[in-house]
Amino acid sequence: MTKVLVVAGTHSGCGKTLFSLALMAALVRRGYSVQAFKAGPDFIDPGFHALATGRASHALDGWMTDSAAVRDIFMRYTVHAQNRPDVAIVEGVMGLFDGASGSGEDGSTAQIAKWLNAPVLLVVDARSMARSAAAVVRGFAGFDPDVRIAAAVFNRVGSDNHAALLREAMETHCPDVALAGCLGRDEALVVPSRHLGLVTALEHPLTTKRLDAMAGWLERGVDVPALLDMLPEVHPGLPPLREVVPVRARIGVARDAAFCFYYEENLRLLQEAGAELCFFSPLADTELPDVDGLYFGGGYPEVHAGGLTANYGMRQAVRAFSESGRPVYAECGGFMYLMRDLQTPDGDILPMCGCFAARCRMDAQRRALGYREVTTMAPSLLGGAWTVARGHEFHYSYIAEKDPEALAIYKVRDRKDWREESEGFLRNNTLGSYIHLHFGSNPEVAPAFVDACVRLRRRDAGCADVQARLVASR
Repeated sequence: MTKVLVVAGTHSGCGKTLFSLALMAALVRRGYSVQAFKAGPDFIDPGFHALATGRASHALDGWMTDSAAVRDIFMRYTVHAQNRPDVAIVEGVMGLFDGASGSGEDGSTAQIAKWLNAPVLLVVDARSMARSAAAVVRGFAGFDPDVRIAAAVFNRVGSDNHAALLREAMETHCPDVALAGCLGRDEALVVPSRHLGLVTALEHPLTTKRLDAMAGWLERGVDVPALLDMLPEVHPGLPPLREVVPVRARIGVARDAAFCFYYEENLRLLQEAGAELCFFSPLADTELPDVDGLYFGGGYPEVHAGGLTANYGMRQAVRAFSESGRPVYAECGGFMYLMRDLQTPDGDILPMCGCFAARCRMDAQRRALGYREVTTMAPSLLGGAWTVARGHEFHYSYIAEKDPEALAIYKVRDRKDWREESEGFLRNNTLGSYIHLHFGSNPEVAPAFVDACVRLRRRDAGCADVQARLVASR
């Protein structure tokens, strides 16, 4: 059976990502197979999880998807996986109880832990604390009786004496919460960050040497076998239906250092709807694969803008594909790539694809952050009018010059109310938006995208057939 643990933190920056990666590396080094998950809408941490475990990591989000979808994703890649893992590790988001609002648990790590009936290990930054650290753990342990905090680990511990004080405080004031260990400061192991979070796994790969260093750091302070012994096993339940779906269309997915923000569930749902996914690189490839539709995820096009601009052949191929009326879907960084040009903070203007006659400009300040629910006001490749889906928005760029011919079809609601800003821009059959949608929030979205590709392929095939008959009749 697969054992499960949720790694949560007291707050962002406490060290839960480093601890999670180090634990994954330590388990793999001991011969265990590990399946990672990430609570919340994060794209970057799962990339590092995959490098540490050798398996794709999957997002579990309680605001974008419901409890049934979260449990299905979790079970699909643990006890019902073809290569069932020994251990499942869910890395949390922000602080344990932080989510979409200050009054409820939607979108929080705590919500995911309850839905999975999984124990929580709390990572606490113990810098400049001793007895107070036990007070923090006690407060977290008593905040919600339905969340089972089974253990705590103290990070950034300064000395052996500091560790002894922390252990004494826990034994005295939190005897019901196991102290999994005390970890010393090692800033050399921390993954560097940039404006949207950590740098991506493609840009800062975790080498075997670095993973070994992380595992060694963890094992110097944590008894890994003892931690494993205290973890419960996942009860299998009913396996998900696995139907063999015939391929109905081919969708090109942009995936490289510039475009790497995708929910793995989005890709699986497209395949389940009959899509064959063909990955390509807007940075390295000079032409598109033979496909019926295109999907551009988010990423860092601003960081790789020079390379994207220099690849003239790819930019022209994407624009021609869009102008042909075939389906193109782009989110955030992918949307930026489809605009006419991108203006850097220094004022440099770099041409992009031109599918939209809009200019994107980078800002030094964050322009948007938070959960979003969209309702379409017109038919699109996502489905008919009034299609509803949920997602997340986080970016530093903005539209400095709008495309006068693009139709804004999204009505957007955040956690408080409907927003006034226009979103979801449609031109030809190309849909671009700053919002990353989770296709699991609406099971009709992925099939609608594939259906749109099938319809346009049939149209093109019909036109080719008519043209062939005209040529033959001459």
